[in-house]
Order: sequence, then C-alpha cells, then structure tokens
Amino acid sequence: MRENRGPWYLITGLILGAAIGLAYAWVFQPVEYTNTTPASLRADFKDQYRALIASAYLADGDLVRARARLELLKDDDVYRVLAEQAQHTLAEGNAPQEARALGMLAVALGKPPSTLSAPAGSSSGTPGTTATTAVSITLTITTTSTITLTTTPGTGTPSPSIPTTHAGPTATPTITPLPTRTSTPTPGAPFALKSEELSCNSDQVTPLIIVQTYDAAEHGVPGVEVVVNWEGGENHFFTGLKPELGLGYADFSMTPGVVYTLRLAEGGQIIPNLTPTECEDQDGGRYWGSWLLVFEQP
Repeated sequence: MRENRGPWYLITGLILGAAIGLAYAWVFQPVEYTNTTPASLRADFKDQYRALIASAYLADGDLVRARARLELLKDDDVYRVLAEQAQHTLAEGNAPQEARALGMLAVALGKPPSTLSAPAGSSSGTPGTTATTAVSITLTITTTSTITLTTTPGTGTPSPSIPTTHAGPTATPTITPLPTRTSTPTPGAPFALKSEELSCNSDQVTPLIIVQTYDAAEHGVPGVEVVVNWEGGENHFFTGLKPELGLGYADFSMTPGVVYTLRLAEGGQIIPNLTPTECEDQDGGRYWGSWLLVFEQP
C-alpha cells in the first residue's frame, strides 16, 4: 500500500536546505574580500578614504594624484560628495583640519580652469581647432637687439619679429612664462573688515551671517577659517565650500534672540553684536535680514 504524503515534504526539504546553506555561507564560511576596489567599500570607509586623500593633497598639493585616487571610488559627482562630507565634518565639530582639507580639495576640483586670451595681433586659428596658450620666447643677441618668437594659438607656428639691426654671434635663450592668477592669500597679510551691512532679501527664510573674503586683487579666497561664538557655544566654518556663490563665500545660520561674535581664525578684528534683525518690505511685511561681512587683504 503506497502512502500519499503530498508535496509538503518537498517544500519542507527545500526550506531546510536553504536554511542550512545560508547558515554555512554566513556563519561557518563567510565570504572574505581581498584586493578589492575602493568603490566596493562601505560608506563610512569611503569617507575615511576621502579624508586621507584630502589630507595628502593638503600636504603635497598634487591635484592630479588626488583626482586619480578619487576616481577609484566612482562617485557620480566628486565635488558634491567632498563638499557635503566637509560640511558634515564641520557640523560634528571634532575634526576641523580634516574638514578644511576636504573643503580645499573640493574647491580645487570644482574650480573651472582659467583661460588666457591670445596676444593682440595673433591669429585665432581656423574654426573647430583648439587654441593653445601662447608662450613668448626671447633670444637675446646683444644688449640692444632681440628676436621674439610667439607661438600662434591654434596652429603652433612661431611668428618671428626681427629688428632691422642686430649683431653678435652668441644667443642666450630666455623663456618667459605668461603670468597666472592665484587665489591664495599673501603670507603674513591679515584680512581686514572692509564693510558690514544688513542684507535684506525676502526670499531668505533663515537669517545668516554671510562672510566673503578677498585678496588684494579682489579674488575670492577659499579655505579661510571663520569662528563664531555665542553664549554657551562655538562653531567653525570655512570659505569656499559653496563655490557657486563665490570662492571666498561662507555663511552661518543664526537663531533669533542670540547674539554672536565673529572673527577669522588667523586673527584680526573681532565683530561683536551680530544678531538677527528684521527687515520690512514695501507692503509692511517683516522678515529676517542677514549680516554681510566683507574681509579683504591689504
């Protein structure tokens, strides 16, 4: 006589087999990753990896190597990820130097490349070609006559400019590079408060302390540490973490009823009595204004 057990014993066997297999794979013989790529790291380990890259960049200034290392993480927007991590690190308040390094690297990666215009009178090249930066090469023949070769952008063809008279058999080549602009502060030059004013913008919901730092050439300076104090609290933040608003831009959200004191970490003037102040629109509506502080190097 055959016993009719139905399909239940098969289902029970499958469940037991799956449970035993998962227990073996997860408990007794778990998968061990070796020599894997940084992109497979856990989120917190990726943050540590970015912090190490930023610290190395702050030490050696090698942007090419830092960019290559960050590409191993395969982030969709490297600049955004660095800027957000810098802000989160600042909010935690336990690693200001790490936040500064992340911010500086984010600014370096997010800053658009500078362009130099072609010298007057040079050819701009045919449409569709890529223009190259001109380099002026001067060959000194004597103390009174020179030959100047200028590389024409887009063609690479030197155009000589030769004076009518020259003498002497010996030529000494001198390569003069074109000047480049930098946004780093002059060492030893402290920032001074240029202006302090109440900025009224009805679209701004939260009252802010807005800081803008400029060098002597009126270029925004990133990486400047700003310290804000109030009764029972202190906060540090850096310029340059929002380059879409300017390389020297930084802001801090105020709480109504609280009085703040601001200073730059490098020293200089202390700005006291910063507190949310109301503005009034044309219809009599009232809203919070923001304090705009502009610092400049002499």
